[in-house]
Amino acid sequence: MINKYVRIEQGSYRGKDMSGRVFPIIKDYQKFAGDKEGGFVTIDCSELDGFEGLDKARINVPGLTDITITTEGEYITNRDQLNKATAEMPKAKDGEETDEQAIERIAARFSILDEMAEAVSTSKVRAMIVSGPPGIGKSYGVERALEKRSMFDDIANQKRKFEIVKGAMSAIGLYKKLYEHSGKGHVVCFDDCDAILYDDLALNLLKAALDTGKKRTLHWNTESRTLMAEGMPNSFEFFGGVIFITNIKFDNVKSKKLQDHLQALQSRCHYLDLTIDSMRDRMLRIRQICRAGMLDKYAMGDQAEEELIQFIFRNKHKLREISLRMVLKIADLWKMAPDRYQHLAEQTCMRPGA
Repeated sequence: MINKYVRIEQGSYRGKDMSGRVFPIIKDYQKFAGDKEGGFVTIDCSELDGFEGLDKARINVPGLTDITITTEGEYITNRDQLNKATAEMPKAKDGEETDEQAIERIAARFSILDEMAEAVSTSKVRAMIVSGPPGIGKSYGVERALEKRSMFDDIANQKRKFEIVKGAMSAIGLYKKLYEHSGKGHVVCFDDCDAILYDDLALNLLKAALDTGKKRTLHWNTESRTLMAEGMPNSFEFFGGVIFITNIKFDNVKSKKLQDHLQALQSRCHYLDLTIDSMRDRMLRIRQICRAGMLDKYAMGDQAEEELIQFIFRNKHKLREISLRMVLKIADLWKMAPDRYQHLAEQTCMRPGA
């Protein structure tokens, strides 16, 4: 007899995001064997859609604090809402992807992103390139993995071994940044630094840092007052990790010269395309993240949250952008004026005359 229920604050099942889901629990939290971080809870899924007819399943969670004991009433409400949503999901024609299948595909790609970011942070993987449109949460999983890895440095009041670098970056700036994080266990993450890809000198430095050989040596072969003033060498060996987050979809680049450069980068490290290529995918990504609790901090209730999401869906071609940032902007307007937020959004978040 089930008499205990848990809400998954953060967790997954076979790459599917289970955050915000409520389950009857069969076995309490258990840590993974060996040195692997995190653990799992065993839940009863016999009444739930999406578990391939299984009676029980393991939900993976980062730690014990990512599950919360809750009530049978919350479980019944959560179960009925999700089963109803699944039943109402439009069926695809033969060979077509349903919305739910697309959400699962997107969630699986982001689950891989989290896993790969953790692998770079633990030096199991040297480097990774992540490609996807702006405003879909590419940076979040990467930053979370690096923050988690730096927890003990923070406790010991030591300097962190990672850095998130955003915006414009010159070749000499890139050389300096890689030198600062050249030690083993260090990671430098370039977020929205696409200008590097158009600078031959910067690209060559990046290729040297990503090289798969036993030694990765970077050289600055021209005289530089900047390096001299800061006491930096003209060459050094790089032992760190690199994550490059970009809006550029490598497969769609038209320039032959840039294609060659990007292929050289791809051959040196792991390349993950998040496959969010259409307006539909972006909208479904918004749906997925809202399901996972992105708007919980606003405490607006299920009905108001659904109305807000539907407002965005109806006006997707009028809004200045379709992104998670836009969702939060409109949620801020709801918090400011719940009865007028849609009118305010029309004036501040939509293109004039759209």
